[in-house]
Amino acid sequence: MIASSFVQMLPILLVVLGGYVLSGIYSIKVEDLVKIVSDFFMPALIFISLVQSDLSGSTIADIAKASSLVCILLFALALAWAKLFKQDIRSSVPPLVFMNSGFLGIPLMKLWGGMEAMNLILIYDQVQGIFMFTLGILVITGGLSRKSLLSMLHSPILWAVLVGFGARLVSLRIPVSLGNAFSFAGEAASPLAAFTLGVSIRNIRFSFSWSLIGALVLRFAGGYAIGYVAALAFGLSGMARTVVIVSTALPSAVFTSVLPLRYNLPNQFASTMVLTSTLLGVFTIPLSFALAG
Repeated sequence: MIASSFVQMLPILLVVLGGYVLSGIYSIKVEDLVKIVSDFFMPALIFISLVQSDLSGSTIADIAKASSLVCILLFALALAWAKLFKQDIRSSVPPLVFMNSGFLGIPLMKLWGGMEAMNLILIYDQVQGIFMFTLGILVITGGLSRKSLLSMLHSPILWAVLVGFGARLVSLRIPVSLGNAFSFAGEAASPLAAFTLGVSIRNIRFSFSWSLIGALVLRFAGGYAIGYVAALAFGLSGMARTVVIVSTALPSAVFTSVLPLRYNLPNQFASTMVLTSTLLGVFTIPLSFALAG
């Protein structure tokens, strides 16, 4: 199981490696790539997947509730950890709470379980996105402010989620040509996300601290345990159960190292977590799949 999971990850790893290598040859700004993927290609994928998904309403609701519970439990655990070890909450909590369920998780699940698994993680990821661009921004900026509120409203991902859910709720039928356009753009989201991840790794500076070990244990072992609890709480089984458990134990989200830069805040801890957890993900992700069954 571990070997087969690694083989399934290989295309993603090669695209990530491509981003890493090319960013050393050409001048590629990771901030621009993140904006391109998150403001155009990812919203297109989210919208068309929500509108055209074959998932039942109950399955979507269960995945959404599981993702919400994951975020709440991880936030409580990360906050307790930060206070216990006297860490800066603004820089240490987000990479412990938010996992890379978008740039890494979406292409990973598409390779592992096809469109059904990708549609499942899209629901999971977008609930995480709602929390990241609301709760996450509030944590990073230190509280409720005009800037944080504007950042929430200006997020195309959030609007894609809201409009997509709304269109599904009213059974909106979009023209075939428009649907094809969204699908065409959405197909580019997964490889571009993996490529962006590779570019971001080259730009991350590593800085070791003993607190990093505890943070990594919390991200992987704590994430797996909380994913298992969430799947159990809502009676998830089969592919949905695996998606939730494995996704919750993924490496830290790239956004947790990018968002602080948008607010002129230090991102050293978050960057180190993203880099280290992503490299360790080569081993932890196949293990998560094996343990999740």
